[in-house]
Amino acid sequence: MALTDQQVSHLTDERLARTTLRSGVRARIPANQLPPGLSWPAIFQSIGLMRFRHRFVPWMHRRFGDVFTVRLIPGSQPLVLFARPEHAREIFAGDPACFHAGKGNAVLGPVMGEHSLLLVDGAEHKRARKLLMPAFNGAALHSYESLVADVARAEVSTWNDGEEFRSLDRMNRMTLEVILRVVFGVTDGERLAKLRPRVNDTVNISPTILLGWGWPKLQRVGPWKAQVENQRELDRLICAEIAERRGAPDLAERTDVLSRLILIDDDGDRLSDSELRDQLVTLLLAGHETTATALAWALYEVGRDRELLARTHTAAVEGDAAWLEAVLKESMRLHPVIPMVVRTLMKPATIGGIDLPAGVTVGPSIILAHAREQNHVRPGEFRPERFLEQHGNRVGPAVNTWIPFGGGVRRCIGAGFSLMEGVAVLREVFSSCDVTAIGDDEPKVRNITSVPREGARIRVNWPGPRR
Repeated sequence: MALTDQQVSHLTDERLARTTLRSGVRARIPANQLPPGLSWPAIFQSIGLMRFRHRFVPWMHRRFGDVFTVRLIPGSQPLVLFARPEHAREIFAGDPACFHAGKGNAVLGPVMGEHSLLLVDGAEHKRARKLLMPAFNGAALHSYESLVADVARAEVSTWNDGEEFRSLDRMNRMTLEVILRVVFGVTDGERLAKLRPRVNDTVNISPTILLGWGWPKLQRVGPWKAQVENQRELDRLICAEIAERRGAPDLAERTDVLSRLILIDDDGDRLSDSELRDQLVTLLLAGHETTATALAWALYEVGRDRELLARTHTAAVEGDAAWLEAVLKESMRLHPVIPMVVRTLMKPATIGGIDLPAGVTVGPSIILAHAREQNHVRPGEFRPERFLEQHGNRVGPAVNTWIPFGGGVRRCIGAGFSLMEGVAVLREVFSSCDVTAIGDDEPKVRNITSVPREGARIRVNWPGPRR
């Protein structure tokens, strides 16, 4: 039975109260128990990391070396960042009972919810991942591919010869459509029209809004109040979809992720409505903007090199998925969408020979790992072939040097879906039209992700008859 609007609003408010950042504040850890860092107030270090990370993190690395501490609000909590692949290996291989990823991702709690796969740890995480995995196995990914291609083809068909636009906007529009159709299974135009702006407003949260969750009183004013209202409306729409889907007569025949998750029954263990809501929002946010941004940078970078464009066009026409995937992976390497992978220590641990106390959040910096000369030859260049080159017994970069999806037991469950979607989109774009990059671009921070400041502007041309 569907919940009333008042009941949904109450559930939203309860979630925001339970997941406020201040609920996880721990006792201050003295500086002499931590690697070196700045003496700045935590608010300024937080702004540096959240707002100016692409300059702040490399500057910290140059100043303090491969391991350093950043203090974050609320409560001046320490975050220790690592730059070397052996450090990443130790963190990813750490005992999940000690290395908690959920607590490290607490900033996402008010939006994604306490049941989110990104926020739970231990037995809860193991259970949630087990219940979600069937929706992302090989057979499931194969069943989604044709729908992704259809959405991409429809989007590309709207592009006019000689048109110039922000590729980020078009890729966001495309990947949102994919998520709404593949994850939610929504095809009704009216429902899609209601969901799109709510999802976009959630994705477009600024770092200021995220940091503001630490002070519940802010939720009554200005942009924080507007975001709470948006959360309530998005929750209402999602809860309505869940209620209707549970009663759908064709539920067993449907292949969308929501239907698959509702049908999962592991010896009587099933996902509740609250759990479904949190996992759906997690998939919406983690699988929408991240892939869109990687695709936008890929179009932009390929559009800057005519030789690279010719090779990518040939790969798209001939169905060379390996090359198209290499283009996507190189886009993720050169332009990291997420800055780091974090874990919070539940007990003392030693990483890279450094003893750290319980309560410290640790993590490899994706920004530093992907730009490290020792990890990637000529790291400032866009070279997809690095993912196809043989290095000893391995094809592509060494382990733990390319980490956009994290690693270990917490590796992103949607990694396969993201790569499948990206390859399908690149195939449709480059088999249809030529792309030319316009102007220079650089990353800027939007919510927890980084996107092209100018939107990765491109011009498209149709070299032959429209398909």
